[in-house]
Amino acid sequence: MRFKRQADQSPAPAGVPDLLLHTLENLDGDSLILAPGDVAFFKTAGVDKLGLLRDGRLENPELLATVRVVRRSNTKQTGRIDLPRGPIGEGKHELTVNVLPLTENQYVLVLISDESEAQRIHDVRRDFVANISHELKTPIGALSLLSEAVLGAKDEPEAVVKFATRMQSEAKRLTDLVQEIINLSRLQDSDPLQEAQEVSVSYLVKEAIDQSQISADSRGITVTYNEESPANILGDRDQLTMAIQNLIENAINYSPENTKVAVTSRIKDGIVEISITDQGIGIPEEDLARIFERFYRVDPARSRQTGGTGLGLSIVKHVAAKHGGDIKVWSAENVGSTFTFMLPLYTGASEITL
Repeated sequence: MRFKRQADQSPAPAGVPDLLLHTLENLDGDSLILAPGDVAFFKTAGVDKLGLLRDGRLENPELLATVRVVRRSNTKQTGRIDLPRGPIGEGKHELTVNVLPLTENQYVLVLISDESEAQRIHDVRRDFVANISHELKTPIGALSLLSEAVLGAKDEPEAVVKFATRMQSEAKRLTDLVQEIINLSRLQDSDPLQEAQEVSVSYLVKEAIDQSQISADSRGITVTYNEESPANILGDRDQLTMAIQNLIENAINYSPENTKVAVTSRIKDGIVEISITDQGIGIPEEDLARIFERFYRVDPARSRQTGGTGLGLSIVKHVAAKHGGDIKVWSAENVGSTFTFMLPLYTGASEITL
């Protein structure tokens, strides 16, 4: 992480040696040194991404209050601050801040760490291991039973073919589940906004459609795309493509053969909305609130037929939250469903809250 001293500020006072600045550069987490007037003399790169500053000045009310207590008392203060990751959705940074007086002339050091995120990841992993141990038992148990059946039917070619075909199906299900586990693990371990890239929505959607084309062709389903207006977003290209592809694959799997899946994108109030609409079986109203939970399946039997792992929509929700966005769904049984993936529009502004 590279630090940067504000170009329009005077050199550091005697009480703020360059050694301190170089030390802060190599610490985990972010840091900020405030000059009198709450102007940032020094900041690490992540401070801008957190949206704590505007025009070089600290503007977060909670942190401002803590800084002023430190200046009055000349003693260290520790606090917690919740910051939204974007203008919509439930994603947030849960920060621990340590504010320390540096010099008698009101320079203050702010150390920022996301310790709660580490605890959250620990909790998620603990629950995830418990869930996954159950989910893996089903295909592994099926493969064990089918292998025994193949051995018992070795003199019956038709039975061997039947059981071997089932084994291929269960092996694919197991492979897909393991891949989804890997994908979710990567998402939980990384922050896509730390090294975000600008990417066009049309690129993401077209890439996701290409990756879903084989599934669509096998069921005679046509996938169309309509872009109402060009838009760019900021984030991790691979994660965003994966999320959109999961939504398209979900629409294909739960649609009748020879129907259409429509993908549209538009900009509304500074938010990019990517909608995926199918002509499928729909989702019962009582299940709508739970479909983004890990391993939750509306119809377990159909999920087994389509190869669903129960993780796809959970991954989509996780990607949305990590990018400061959200996901919503409309559905009616025997009519179809529309999933709308929402992300903050990137306009190329110099200071952006992520």
